[in-house]
Amino acid sequence: MDTPSRKPPEEWFLQADYDMDTAGSMFREGRYFYAVFMCHLSIEKALKGLFLARVKREPPRIHNLSYFVDELHLGPPPDLDAFLARHWNG
Repeated sequence: MDTPSRKPPEEWFLQADYDMDTAGSMFREGRYFYAVFMCHLSIEKALKGLFLARVKREPPRIHNLSYFVDELHLGPPPDLDAFLARHWNG
C-alpha cells in the first residue's frame, strides 16, 4: 500500500528550481565541480517530482537519474538519441 507523500510534486519542482539557481551562482563564481553537482541534484529532484506526479507513489531514495528516466519512459529526441548511440562509449 502506498503511503502519503512527504511532499507534493510541486515542492520537488520548487527545490529543483532553487538548486538550479544555486548551480548558476556557483558556475559564475568558477566553482564548476559544485555547479555540476547542483545540476545533478536539481535534475534528480525534478525527476522525483515527475515520478510522484505520474506514478503516484513516493520516489525511491536513490540518486540514479537513469533509473527515473527509464521508469518514466523518458528519452532524448530521435536525432539526439542517434547522436548519443554513435558517440557513447559507456
